[in-house]
Amino acid sequence: MKIAFHGAARTVTGSKHLLTLNNGRNILFDCGLFQGLGKQTDELNASFGFEAAAVDYVLLSHAHIDHSGLLPKLVKDGFKGKIFCTPATKDLATILLLDSAEIQRDDTKFINKKRARTGLPPYEPLYTPEDAESVSPLFETIEYNNWFTIEPGLDVMYSDAGHIIGSAAVHVRITENGKTTQVSFSGDVGRYRDIILRSPDVFPQADYIVIESTYGDSLHEDVFDSPDLLYGWIKKTCFEKKGKLIIPAFSVGRTQELLYFLNLLFNERRLLGTKVYVDSPLSKEATEVVKSHPENFNKRLRKLMEIDYDPFAFDGLQFTKTVEESKQLNEIAEPCIIISASGMADAGRIKHHIVNNIGDSRNTILMVGYCEPNSLGAKLGNKAPEVKIFGEYYKVRAETGVMRSMSAHGDYNDLSQFLSCQSPASVKKLFVVHGEYNVQLEFQKRLEKKGFKNVIVPAMHHVEMLE
Repeated sequence: MKIAFHGAARTVTGSKHLLTLNNGRNILFDCGLFQGLGKQTDELNASFGFEAAAVDYVLLSHAHIDHSGLLPKLVKDGFKGKIFCTPATKDLATILLLDSAEIQRDDTKFINKKRARTGLPPYEPLYTPEDAESVSPLFETIEYNNWFTIEPGLDVMYSDAGHIIGSAAVHVRITENGKTTQVSFSGDVGRYRDIILRSPDVFPQADYIVIESTYGDSLHEDVFDSPDLLYGWIKKTCFEKKGKLIIPAFSVGRTQELLYFLNLLFNERRLLGTKVYVDSPLSKEATEVVKSHPENFNKRLRKLMEIDYDPFAFDGLQFTKTVEESKQLNEIAEPCIIISASGMADAGRIKHHIVNNIGDSRNTILMVGYCEPNSLGAKLGNKAPEVKIFGEYYKVRAETGVMRSMSAHGDYNDLSQFLSCQSPASVKKLFVVHGEYNVQLEFQKRLEKKGFKNVIVPAMHHVEMLE
């Protein structure tokens, strides 16, 4: 048995880990899109590092595009097996993949206009909306904390990872030649005091573990400070400078957290009539999916819903649908808050909002989540004086800021707690993935101090034999 790491290896995005059994069966943990890696991005997404048709099953941890976004290409290139996930992940992935395809289609049209002017051949998207729709029939859902037999000798269990609605850690139990081995994949681990979701579950002892490390070297600010921190930016930008607060936010997870905090501020009469625009049709759909899965909410939120039946809505909130409605936001003169995807500011409508507001010092561009170091969001968060958007350079005159309390990823304390149900002596190998390399090396040291003996930080396409 062996495992190969074809994404999120010494980088954050593109999660893809291929487990090959002794009988030749191939099980793929996630099939994610690489994002925010500059010129490398297209090249990395063009090739899997394995044959799509050779994959028998996909075990999807959650719906975020850096974990699910290459499923349409996998199917397009020959995969015909089943994709296992939780019910909420199926619902979210269905809309996220279609949105990803539509963004690629629209961005490709924009890019090809410029390429045509310079005589370059047209650029082809990774996949089309039709390719994205071909994924849905392959989904098969699994409930949390129940072992499920995929085929004789191959059992799977999903446990709640607390990262986004439907997110899971994936546990595979393989029986070969009378010997049973468990391989556990963390997916993305959430926070133990999340404002919306339940905490990550404990899970059975594993022989091999693949764990994410996005914040393996840092501690987050307390999430319960987030409403006050957000209010500080609103007060400064909208009330004092009379500007616009532009917030890049992932459609799933981060947007709902922002709406939850803004609802709290509205109930406390602190928004003072400030209009809030969510400029993302996907965010509206995703919010409805989140609302449809209250079984994933923590006790605190379910208790709140007894007196506030919709904690993600308030007076003054407007969702845009059409491109024309999005463009009309540029004509608004009064202070307002605009939330739009993507969270790294590398795709979608948010790039247009940044272009239209970056040159005015009254405005603020506020980053509220992880941004890959080469992404536009990271450059803005790091106070770059000038950034390149759509092939043109723009002076950054708007104020830029970062709120670090809102991450859906656990910090090193959360990751350590996630692993606390495991006996380090019983773990034969522990693989650190989904993190920047320097962060992974720091996390590797922390894990070794906790007693894990064989901690490996695999490189891209690295293959490791399992006993």
